[in-house]
Amino acid sequence: MEDKTEGIARQGKLTTYFVSKDSIVRRIWGNGDTILLIFAGASAEFALNKAVDWLYFTGRLPSEPLKRLFSTVSYARQIVFAEQENAMCAIDKISAIHKEVEDKRGQNIPDWAYRDVLSMLIDYSIRSYELLERKLSISEKEEIYHVFKRVGARMRLKELPADYDHWLLMRASGLHENMTNGPFTGDLYRQYRRHLGWFRFLILKHVQTILVPEKVNELLGLRKSPFATAMLGIYKFSGVIGVKSWLKNAILPSAYRKEVNALDGYSHRSS
Repeated sequence: MEDKTEGIARQGKLTTYFVSKDSIVRRIWGNGDTILLIFAGASAEFALNKAVDWLYFTGRLPSEPLKRLFSTVSYARQIVFAEQENAMCAIDKISAIHKEVEDKRGQNIPDWAYRDVLSMLIDYSIRSYELLERKLSISEKEEIYHVFKRVGARMRLKELPADYDHWLLMRASGLHENMTNGPFTGDLYRQYRRHLGWFRFLILKHVQTILVPEKVNELLGLRKSPFATAMLGIYKFSGVIGVKSWLKNAILPSAYRKEVNALDGYSHRSS
């Protein structure tokens, strides 16, 4: 697939971006609402992934689970809107951070674990946008896949699928082979509840029921919730009647309101 980087002349200098300014990927990652859904999906899969012990090794995930997850999402967002050179530097920084953790533990994070995180970002980009906006075309899904494939290639990940169709096979395999409801799962969900409070935690779980793949739903014991669909409809309608910001502030922890609200319109500010 054609590389979607874009060259723009600015004051006599050609600026190349990691992702084209008219890309569907920028529309997805420039919207605070889709970012929140990507966060909700990632929080479910981090808890189930068989390599979650690596995040416990650093101690950051159990002590600050929301901050750790937002950090993952924030890095991805920065890469999406960065100039080519800056994006490469950000990806290299991610690799260096993980290499430092590997050195401290004396073993390597398995390649499949890196691919699973990459798959989360791809899958929830698609699922979140489709829940909030519209169905994506195959070409748009291909574009999303190839943007994140380039991230993985820069990280020197092995066995990255050639295209979106082959990625779907890898995604299905990863969900069935690399996910389990183990001792870390329950502990991490207890941390989510402690940091979010019972009401926001309840909203998180309801959202996950309509967002995550069936296998994740099954492993977490989540039940399909008609309330979740109604809740999503109310949230979308709140934007029409102009009270979405008030509703969002009501469901967000105070420590993250400013950060999440700043995500809205990010694509316009970075243009």
